Amino acid sequence: MTRGGAAGVRRAFAIGAVSLVALLGLAGTGAAVPPPPPNPSDSELEAGREAADAKAGEVGQLTNRLAEAQSRLAALQAEVELKMEQANKARVDLQSARAAADQAEADAAAARAEADAAAGAIEAARADLDRFVAGSYRQGSTIGSIGAYLGAESPDDLLARAQLLEAVSSSELDALEDMQRAQIEKSNKDAAARKALELAEQRRAEAEQAKTAAEQAQAAAIQAQQGQAARTSELEAEKSRVEQQLYEAQSRVDGLEGQRARYEDWLAQKEAEEAERARQAALAASGGSSAPAPSAPASSAPSSASVESVIARAMSQLGVQYAWGGGNASGPTYGIRDGGVADAHGDYAKIGFDCSGLMIYAFAGVQALPHYSGYQYHAGRKVPLSQARRGDMLFWGNGGIHHVALYLGNGQMIEAPYSGGYVRVVPVRYGDIVPYATRLIG
Repeated sequence: MTRGGAAGVRRAFAIGAVSLVALLGLAGTGAAVPPPPPNPSDSELEAGREAADAKAGEVGQLTNRLAEAQSRLAALQAEVELKMEQANKARVDLQSARAAADQAEADAAAARAEADAAAGAIEAARADLDRFVAGSYRQGSTIGSIGAYLGAESPDDLLARAQLLEAVSSSELDALEDMQRAQIEKSNKDAAARKALELAEQRRAEAEQAKTAAEQAQAAAIQAQQGQAARTSELEAEKSRVEQQLYEAQSRVDGLEGQRARYEDWLAQKEAEEAERARQAALAASGGSSAPAPSAPASSAPSSASVESVIARAMSQLGVQYAWGGGNASGPTYGIRDGGVADAHGDYAKIGFDCSGLMIYAFAGVQALPHYSGYQYHAGRKVPLSQARRGDMLFWGNGGIHHVALYLGNGQMIEAPYSGGYVRVVPVRYGDIVPYATRLIG
């Protein structure tokens, strides 16, 4: 009712009251009706609801953006952990490469020393052999020299000289050949050690580069994580700010609707009073009994009929498609953009309900609800989940409420589930369910 309408009612009431008093002469008859409370206009109520709905939509969008930011932060955290492990691996590989290079350098030095020693021994043996050959030549005793056999006193002496010369020369020659083989073997070892040292040095250089790259990647990952953490904090602060604005807007709506309800109660009381005075005036005019009519029963909590009405409204929407941000007290509406999953399903172009929108429609005849499941959770009396009954609201998300459904009893509920889904009746899901239901009726 508008403010002008209320003024008209007040004028009519005043005129009617004066007429009745004049007719009856009973100004004190009946209970006095108090002055009318404020009566907000329909446009004020609608503007308040629209402002609250807009803030609820903004909160929903921020919630999605915050969820995406938190998901990105978690991914970056995992990336940082991976980069840190890769940096650890690079440092371990570098230590191993350095140790291998040091060992290869030591092995190369030992092989070089062995090869140098073998070469020196060969030179000494060759010098000894050269002296033997030179001495034998001067004495005429080289192998095959006739002078070595002259002066032999007998054939046996001649044979002995030949055998001695052959043994000495063969021994010297064998020793020289052994040392030459050893030198070749040690030279081969020296070459292999130098090759191993070159490879170890290459591996060490590669490990140094890998360590530097890993540490740079780790630093970049940490920087990205810190930047995302700052962005997430900004979104959390922005979401808290808008949630406060939503709370204030909803409080204004609740206040206006409370004023409207109090005004309507006052109007009903006034009308009942007028009816009672008119009845008494009629009785007085006809000389009949003036026994008071039974008073109207005091308003009480909504009955089970109200519960069934709520459930009937919800059930009437079975099969209606899900639309994020959709639904109001009048029925399904276009969804809104969320910049993510809902947009991917085209919810902004669909007419339907989201989970909290379905609750708004179901309880429209009982209580106005905000378009946000987190606030719907606080809209009524909390009851333990074990005591939930038909007509209570159930919620999910112990780390932050993200879904609401209407309990039907016998372990069943009706819900608008998710983008791409439809309003449906399903068994109650107990994973991540909040341990309290919210009761608006009874």
